[in-house]
Amino acid sequence: MFTGQLKEVTMSLAQSFAQSGFAQFINTPAGRIIRLIAGAVLIVWGYTQLDQTLGIVLIVLGLIPLLAGALDLCLISALLGGPLSGKKVRASNLQS
Repeated sequence: MFTGQLKEVTMSLAQSFAQSGFAQFINTPAGRIIRLIAGAVLIVWGYTQLDQTLGIVLIVLGLIPLLAGALDLCLISALLGGPLSGKKVRASNLQS
């Protein structure tokens, strides 16, 4: 019969995200390349739509993944309260 106390282990959203397969992939060199390509595609698509408001919106939205990939930033982690740096997200995976 168990008579000890159970210890509750909680994990923040940022920690949970950092350990997910998506976070691990998106912070690899391949994930950064995917973000660069996605951003470039959105910018080019926006450029073809410059006569509409949609074109400007696509260009601005395309800058987000393009810059995040180029600067090794993980915006989702930052939004969840974790580190902005992709390097720090990768390091937190090694520690857990």
